[in-house]
Amino acid sequence: MALELREVVSIDIPVSLGVVWSHLRSPELVHRWFGWDYDGLQAEIQHIFLDTAVESKDVAGDETIYSLSWPHHDRLTVRSAAHVPHVTHVTLTRRSHEGMSSFDGVRDEIDEGWIAFLHQLQFALSVHPDQTRRTLSSFGMPSGDRNDRLLDHAGLIGVRGVPVGGHVHGRRPDGTLLGGTLVYKTPLQLGIRLHGISEMFLVLMETPAAHTPPHGTVDAILSTYGLHPETFAEVEERWTRWWELAAPRRSAGVSRA
Repeated sequence: MALELREVVSIDIPVSLGVVWSHLRSPELVHRWFGWDYDGLQAEIQHIFLDTAVESKDVAGDETIYSLSWPHHDRLTVRSAAHVPHVTHVTLTRRSHEGMSSFDGVRDEIDEGWIAFLHQLQFALSVHPDQTRRTLSSFGMPSGDRNDRLLDHAGLIGVRGVPVGGHVHGRRPDGTLLGGTLVYKTPLQLGIRLHGISEMFLVLMETPAAHTPPHGTVDAILSTYGLHPETFAEVEERWTRWWELAAPRRSAGVSRA
């Protein structure tokens, strides 16, 4: 029986194939987009991209296709976008959920991770090429019920109704304005390009109530690039205040870079 595969995420990045591939093979370059800052990130990058990934290269006519494959049939394919010069198409496929004991029918953690990470790659290469990243993150924040939603308190009322490419605007609990562009959205994620002193990328990942009762949780990851240490400290202070004020009665675990 043929193995059934499914597409998890597919993106176009406006840079050359060689540049994208190098950002999948060099640990230093992977660090500019993958995951978020924490003590074990370097070891995680080593394990995923070097120790367990198998790379391959195929040539079909004038087209070169690179890929990384992992156990359990996860596969990342990188190729030039059809008929579009200097654009690279990246696709992540995984095996069907059928019969997978690790999938609870509600949320696939690995799927959600790859969706976020490849959009972070797209942002890094298209907006901040060659710049060093620092992240801020907050995990496991209770979503709240429909009348007391965390994202509403955070100034993101109605963000799910914004079309991809549309403008996101709001006001944080401390009164500061929030503006950006919605880059992507899925049933459990949002990606927002924040405008301000520097373009930043905010990923919001939602875990539904069926997976984490009673109302689900929200994870937030902010990627910043090229900020002076003093400026980053200001952003970090605002980040911490943002989520603490949005959820004053909840336990919001803010993780510093």
